[in-house]
Amino acid sequence: MFILGLANYVPEMEFEFKRESSVEVEHNYERIGEVKKHCKSVLSSASEFKAGDNRIADIKEELNFGYGDWRKDVGDAPIMPFDDRDIPEKLSQAPSNISSFWITDVDHKHRTRKSVSVSGVLMLGITLDTSFAERPFEGSPRFQIWPAHTQLAISFEGVYTETKQNGGERVLCLLGSAMLPSRESESNNPWEWLKDSSDQNDNQVPLLQDDQILLVLHYPLTHTLTNRVIRGELKSLNPKSNAKYFDQVHILAQMIKSTKYEFGSDKIVSKACDPYPYRDNMMNSGIDVYTGDSFCAILEQVTNSGAFTVVPNWKCNGTDDYCSKLGPFVSDKEIKATNGSFKDVILYMQDVRCKPTNGHRNASVARVAAVFRAAPASEDQYRVQWRRSGLSNMTLAAEGIWNSSSGQLCMVGCLGIVDVEGSSCNSRICLYVPLSFSLKQRSILLGSISSIDRSNKQYYPLSFERLVRPTEFWNYFRTSNPYYSYSKIRSAGAILEKNEPFSFGTLVKKSLLQYPKLDDTDDFLSSLSFLAEDLTLQISAVPDPFSNSHPPRVDIQMDIFSVGPLFGRYWNSRNATTAEKEAPYHVKAEYTEKQLLLNVSAQLTIIGKDYSNFSVLFLEGLYDPHFGRMYLVGCRDVRASWMILSQTMDLESGLDCSIEVIVSYPPTTARWLVNPTARISISSQRTEDDPLYFGTIKLQTLPIMYRKQREDILSRRGVEGILRVLTLSFAIACISSQLFYLKQDVDSSPFISLVMLGVQALGYSLPLITGAEALFKREASDSYETQSYDLEKSQWLSLIDYTVKLLVLVMFLLTLRLCQKVWKSRIRLLSRAPLESHRVPSDKRMPLQTDRFIDSRGNSQTLREWEIELEEYIGLAQDFFLLPQVIGNFMWQIDCKPLRKLYFIGITAVRLLPHLYDYIRAPVPNPYFVEEYVFANPTMDFFSNFGDVAIPITAVFLAAVVYCQQRWNYDQLSQILTFRQRRLLPAGSRTYERLSSKPFEAELASDVNRSASNKLEDDDEE
Repeated sequence: MFILGLANYVPEMEFEFKRESSVEVEHNYERIGEVKKHCKSVLSSASEFKAGDNRIADIKEELNFGYGDWRKDVGDAPIMPFDDRDIPEKLSQAPSNISSFWITDVDHKHRTRKSVSVSGVLMLGITLDTSFAERPFEGSPRFQIWPAHTQLAISFEGVYTETKQNGGERVLCLLGSAMLPSRESESNNPWEWLKDSSDQNDNQVPLLQDDQILLVLHYPLTHTLTNRVIRGELKSLNPKSNAKYFDQVHILAQMIKSTKYEFGSDKIVSKACDPYPYRDNMMNSGIDVYTGDSFCAILEQVTNSGAFTVVPNWKCNGTDDYCSKLGPFVSDKEIKATNGSFKDVILYMQDVRCKPTNGHRNASVARVAAVFRAAPASEDQYRVQWRRSGLSNMTLAAEGIWNSSSGQLCMVGCLGIVDVEGSSCNSRICLYVPLSFSLKQRSILLGSISSIDRSNKQYYPLSFERLVRPTEFWNYFRTSNPYYSYSKIRSAGAILEKNEPFSFGTLVKKSLLQYPKLDDTDDFLSSLSFLAEDLTLQISAVPDPFSNSHPPRVDIQMDIFSVGPLFGRYWNSRNATTAEKEAPYHVKAEYTEKQLLLNVSAQLTIIGKDYSNFSVLFLEGLYDPHFGRMYLVGCRDVRASWMILSQTMDLESGLDCSIEVIVSYPPTTARWLVNPTARISISSQRTEDDPLYFGTIKLQTLPIMYRKQREDILSRRGVEGILRVLTLSFAIACISSQLFYLKQDVDSSPFISLVMLGVQALGYSLPLITGAEALFKREASDSYETQSYDLEKSQWLSLIDYTVKLLVLVMFLLTLRLCQKVWKSRIRLLSRAPLESHRVPSDKRMPLQTDRFIDSRGNSQTLREWEIELEEYIGLAQDFFLLPQVIGNFMWQIDCKPLRKLYFIGITAVRLLPHLYDYIRAPVPNPYFVEEYVFANPTMDFFSNFGDVAIPITAVFLAAVVYCQQRWNYDQLSQILTFRQRRLLPAGSRTYERLSSKPFEAELASDVNRSASNKLEDDDEE
């Protein structure tokens, strides 16, 4: 049995019973007298309920229906308007009339022998969108209208009965109340108010309260091929002269899937399937089909995961009328506009009922019933069409049999509403589940609809298919063992020889670089599966070469179908009880280098408006693991109308296979030397005058990452965590050495820039040393959090994270202590010379601007924008932390050494390490973690190629300037920087002449001054 992946799952045709309100409404059944009056005919034909019959208990579940059809009688009193003013004129799609019904209450307490009181809600709608889904609140019937959508909710109460008429029916007769839209009687347009109102809402729409509405619904007592339709009539009990009167409405729907279906139409089925199996073209196609015992599970899961694609009648050679018909369906104008190509026409297989039984000689047999619905693939109508339950000329009710002896599901198809004799059952449906796949066969379900009457064929047999989706490989054919048949390997070999000539450069490339290949450590099938994962591409791409016009990106999806003998993916190796351990095949002696070329098949999807003509390519060819290249033959589906392809004779099953595709993968090693992007080249081998010719397409993907490189993220994060711990520990040692230095040289403390220390403190309080990980703020990943949850469980990595946070906190506190000592030393100087405050170093005159700044691109930014990019620019400020000290040293004309060499050189080295790391590491950013986990984040702190060079040079220059300022005093530097009697520095000034930190003798005579000075000194020592 195989289980299909549900990534593209479309829900079954079960209607949603979602409430707009959870408030329960009390049902009093106050109108029971009126119900008996107007439902007299229904009650008179009712039969008594049988004892022990569970049908009444299941009323609330089985009598609901959703997305049925409705139509009104021809007349001048429509029940509701439709706002089509905003609908484009070119839109060929017609609005859908949809009806849904819910049973809301069953009064079992007051049940009689023939009837039981019930309440319900009916929703009528006219829509072009998918918003017709929610069950309205039954206590407040409403009318709603907006562009392209109208809906009316009607609340009912009445009786449920059963009758033997028409082969047995379940009948609901209900009286309802609603707020009906008001019509204008003296106008050709009854909805004149709709044009005058620009924005309709509940307050603007003129409404009339009406409680004279009768609804009668007829349900089949047994659910069969010929008796599966719900019929209803909704009519007004008001006279025609009344403004509340409306034309009668007819409702058609199907029984929901939870109701029991009875297979019993053998006589009608035999019209199409006797003798079984029917000998159609598929029986002689050479395609192996499924004959196991899990056909029902396969069928239901495949049909629930999507619709069928209708294949054009491209082989038809009859008249235009004969070839352009959509099988037995009566096409609408939108489908007729395709001129027989059936472009974007899809076929739904709804309400699938499959019942396994035992056949002769242990053969597996299944009885199947379903409804086939044809519809245009309008994007807005997709989910609505999938849920539609009405029967029309675009539906086929079908029933048939499947037998494992042939693997054919043969069904009879009945157009529209089926009568008891099955007079509309004139179609035969044959359906298969293939096991063999090839370049020309990529379907997991194949089928056809043909006419039973061979002598009077009204239409060409209609083919349909469901192409395999790559996401379905993960749980695909667990026991059925599908396989892939290669047919274009010779052609692919010719492409290889033409595009890979021998040269010295290829030998060097082969010896130095490695590309995705089979693993030595895994068994054969596991190695193939892992290689297929590495060769899969799901990424954006740009034209190659990339132009300066910045063309829009396209999405590339390169899905590997098979590698060598492996089709899909291999998972049995994960199970130790069933795994077959075998030696890697490429280490065996009998395999030569030429045989190491691997057969591959794939599907390339290009999503972009410029690539609509070949959005999907089926590929088959060779993969050369020595050079990381695929040489492929490509086929695109060009099946169209027979009128278009009548003169094209070189197609292969309707596919244009004159396409060469070359895919070049980046190496797995030396990624810092080679740009890690894949390149794709697509070229047509047809002549330029051929209508199927197209120009060569060359694309280059964004950087990609292989499976083992993704696994290396574990070790990278650990290495980066250790680097953070080491750099933070060294930075703490540098700050501690500066604190000890200030105890020995107290006089230099005031000349340390508080701006410099403040920048560092701010940097330590927000990001980590690299500016890439916050201390207290940790934003959750919004795109990769679910992919990295296993890494979060690592206790080792968590320990590193907590250690980093602790070290950052220590650095922050030590920096604050430095600020405190500098601040107090300046206060002490100011207290000793209160009249000479200008001689005390101060950062107030530091020439800094905070209201505006110039970003890395030279653009002026406002303060608000700077706040948004704070985390990015705080790292740059930390890199240039010595700049305030350099400016202060020149302003104060220092003659001391306020900073210890270990401090300013060590912190500079710590700041340079992330840039060095970023420069030498692999150029591909880590896509599996949020920014906070990366040691050197290329999106922050100006970690670019230019920044990794320019910022370290500037930081080293600032450190050298500080060293020179402390090595020579201001006067010496002024003399050194004199060129031809021109001073580069202004003349020395006594403004910042150092005040002695030792008390004067005059101050010693004053007890007050001495006490204050001693107190400050004591505080400073603390």
